[in-house]
Amino acid sequence: MAQAPATSKTRRRLLEWGAGTLGSNWLLTRRKLHPAEKAALKLRMLGRLPGKPKEPHFAILIPLVGPGDVGDWDAVTRRLTRTVESFKRQEYRRWTAFVCCQERPPLPWSSHLRYTPFRDAVEGNDKWAKLRTLAKAMTELRDDDPQGFAMSFDADDLLADGQLANMAQRKTSGGHLVTQGYVADIGEDRIALARPQSVSQPGQKAFWKLCGSSAAFRYDLRHGMKTELAFLAAALSHEHRMFPHLAALSGRPLRPLDDPAVLYLLNHGENFGARRGRTEFKQRFANRFEITDPDQLDEIRTKFPPF
Repeated sequence: MAQAPATSKTRRRLLEWGAGTLGSNWLLTRRKLHPAEKAALKLRMLGRLPGKPKEPHFAILIPLVGPGDVGDWDAVTRRLTRTVESFKRQEYRRWTAFVCCQERPPLPWSSHLRYTPFRDAVEGNDKWAKLRTLAKAMTELRDDDPQGFAMSFDADDLLADGQLANMAQRKTSGGHLVTQGYVADIGEDRIALARPQSVSQPGQKAFWKLCGSSAAFRYDLRHGMKTELAFLAAALSHEHRMFPHLAALSGRPLRPLDDPAVLYLLNHGENFGARRGRTEFKQRFANRFEITDPDQLDEIRTKFPPF
């Protein structure tokens, strides 16, 4: 199954301007839109959310490749265990991680960590179908944890210590965007820092342009739950380059995080992206911006102990 294509940058800007001036209904009835853009505008029509809850819940949506599509299932589940460990280490405890796969991986399942079975027959990459399944699984949060942030997270990436508390405490009317993060090329044993490009480093890339574990979307299931989950299902089916655009269209823009928040692991043999030929340029990026200073490398390991 193919990932939904991205809208051009110029069209994104025009649609965001139109949403704020002409209104959602005008765009929905007069412009050809991607399904995710339609879902975003319908979410916008629900109106502004009340103030951010003091203790928001975090729904972590983890699509896991099935054992029939990998060469080393044990290695896949070991990396998943480290990913889960990066959440278990967070001092902020209001989170639930949902793992979607054809087979239940060997994890310490609990109220924090839940298995979502995947039974659909999908030709090709099933990651996007699994993310849509995970969005639907959030109905389990409707009664006890209806407000918070939803974040898709790859089963081999790591969250920096303290980041859930950081996001929970920040004042924002929308969600959060990981603009800085680390890219670890496992096969070449190198780490690079991804951050927005500057005059001195024009070849740099904001982290969210390289990795899908990069956006925490605000949600509220108390009113319009069907519309909320339809937006998440559609948004997560898009390239992550579309995340800021779709959040802006929904009226819940993403606010950049200040520090490197996520460590992205690539070139370890079982990346989703490798099966689509999407990791070579990221390996070149890691080579170009490799961190070699021993003190910086020690600091990274301190922020990401499971690594």
